[in-house]
Amino acid sequence: MKIALFYHSLLSDWNHGNAHFLRGIATELILRGNEVKVFESADAWSYRHLIAEHGLSVVDQFHRAYPLLQSERYTRLDLDEALDGVDLVIVHEWNSHDLVRQIGEHRARAGSYRLLFHDTHHRAVTAAEEMAQYDLTHYDGVLAYGAAIREIYLQEGWAANAWTWHEAADIRVFHPMPEIERTGDVVWIGNWGDGERAAELQEFLVGPIAELKLSAAVFGVRYPDSAREALSKASIRYEGWLPNFRAPEVFAQFRATVHVPRRPYVEKLPGIPTIRPFEALACGIPLISAPWRDAEGLFTPGEDFFVARSGAEMAKHLRAVLSDPALAAALSKRGRETILKRHTCAHRANELLRIYAELNFGKAQEPAQEVIGI
Repeated sequence: MKIALFYHSLLSDWNHGNAHFLRGIATELILRGNEVKVFESADAWSYRHLIAEHGLSVVDQFHRAYPLLQSERYTRLDLDEALDGVDLVIVHEWNSHDLVRQIGEHRARAGSYRLLFHDTHHRAVTAAEEMAQYDLTHYDGVLAYGAAIREIYLQEGWAANAWTWHEAADIRVFHPMPEIERTGDVVWIGNWGDGERAAELQEFLVGPIAELKLSAAVFGVRYPDSAREALSKASIRYEGWLPNFRAPEVFAQFRATVHVPRRPYVEKLPGIPTIRPFEALACGIPLISAPWRDAEGLFTPGEDFFVARSGAEMAKHLRAVLSDPALAAALSKRGRETILKRHTCAHRANELLRIYAELNFGKAQEPAQEVIGI
């Protein structure tokens, strides 16, 4: 099958979490014998920021980490050429309204392919007017990375069809590295963003680490001076941007990690954990999360990871995990087992191919091949 993917960026994960899942799902589809083309704008803001801060050598690092993956960076697109002979097209919601509309019009005029829109953000509730402007008239439907977002598309009439398609871990990249010595206590890998969790990071990350006097580090971008000062006062090292494919080796150096979801997901989009917990659990590091409602039953909170309902409870859980190796080992084992059973990019590839079969044949069919492994 020939597949075309239009995304913000494959090459850059600078403040661009969707690149994580894109890399994993593209790899999975290629290994199943599909021809996969990824298109990204030459002016993508994530790529521009990455190169400005770290230079072109980081692109070489990406290609070494993902030798199967390439992208076509475009300034202008000839859709007739780009979509010649394709069977399936997926267009991500960080593309412009014009491009989304143009691809839909191409499908109506000249294409026999299946066309899906992929939404992996909270803008359906935080920027609804902007999302409503996407013209999905000629699209077969929407891949939404949570049931709450799927329901919005259907209720608002933005799309005729929508499927829940959660993100997942690329277990070829995200796996335990027991050969690396654990020298630190707690690590957090995440971007500051637009202050959507500033208070939560203080309560569930900075405060407990300072209270327990733990050895800790934070990786990510867009941290304002005030955030860096708070980390420094708590003796937390701020390490800046981390290529996502290097996260496993960093997780391996610490004995626990935390998850602090952004406020829109907690308040308005239950059931969406974002990509970070999938990757952390796949790496076998004990995880303690700030509150979020697992409305879709993706995990078993309390067994796959602990949930802290307050800063005090976060400190309690951290103390328990760091002082009890057997507890930590049981938590990491159960969390990784759940990823392997339900939440790998192979599972998501199966789901995507079932959706494609449903569109073509009117009913879901089993994929021809399933590849799950490291």
